[in-house]
Amino acid sequence: MSENLTIDDTATRWSSPDRAGMPLLVLLHGYGADEHDLFGLVPSLPEGIAVASVAAPLAPPWPMPGRSWYPIEGLDGRSSEAVTVAAEAFLRWLDTAAADAPSVALLGFSQGAAVSLQALRLAPERFGAVAVLSGYAAPGELPNDESLAELRPHVFWGRGTHDDVIPPALIDHTAQWLPAHSELSGRVYTGLTHSISEEELTDVHRFLTKWLEGITNG
Repeated sequence: MSENLTIDDTATRWSSPDRAGMPLLVLLHGYGADEHDLFGLVPSLPEGIAVASVAAPLAPPWPMPGRSWYPIEGLDGRSSEAVTVAAEAFLRWLDTAAADAPSVALLGFSQGAAVSLQALRLAPERFGAVAVLSGYAAPGELPNDESLAELRPHVFWGRGTHDDVIPPALIDHTAQWLPAHSELSGRVYTGLTHSISEEELTDVHRFLTKWLEGITNG
């Protein structure tokens, strides 16, 4: 199944055609959005990085617009296996499109955040940092989870108190899982719904700046 899921690289939006040797941040959008959605964040991100915004490989059921990383059959219908399949497709895209990037970070929103974490779990050595916005860690175990707990990659998790899209059970699971498998920073934003605020963008900028400083000093 996973081999048949392919990301259309012709749809990828890049911040600059000249990106050789630059650290790469990949943006993974949410359900019903597309590669244009998060690209508007580029002016709010640190300088000195290449940014790629990818289009998810699936089309959600009509009449929902945009793209999706995996099916959602009702709010509680998210399959961890489907998240893994999407993450595997993303990793194949990364191998082809950005094999020469000196360091790669991910910023995912909602579905894209879940896929970002799943990609980190599948290939912990590939990523320098992951920003998880209004997302969750998929339940279940993966083979690299134990090594992930030892590596403790840098993860930022931001969510709003009024986000009623992600089921509470998944939030509770993520709140237990992330501290055990990452060097976690994050924040719960009072009054924020299933969206991204200016305050959160400031925190993301700070988080990604530390990632870049780690590359320079490392």
